[in-house]
Amino acid sequence: MQEIGKTLIIFGTILLIAGLFLTFFHKIPILGKLPGDIYIQKKSFSFYFPLTTSILISLILSLILWLWPRR
Repeated sequence: MQEIGKTLIIFGTILLIAGLFLTFFHKIPILGKLPGDIYIQKKSFSFYFPLTTSILISLILSLILWLWPRR
């Protein structure tokens, strides 16, 4: 039962960090406007896919999890 509690605390912390990141994402000027982010705009259609931003965030999260102390 204690392991389930620890797991819920970890998932809650991850969700809190993700929520804070999404809330303040627009205040980081470089993210979302990197070379390689795809933005197509036509008359009545716009498409945006932050490819480079997604790769950068994935690399940063992978590094953090790799450096995280393992038990």
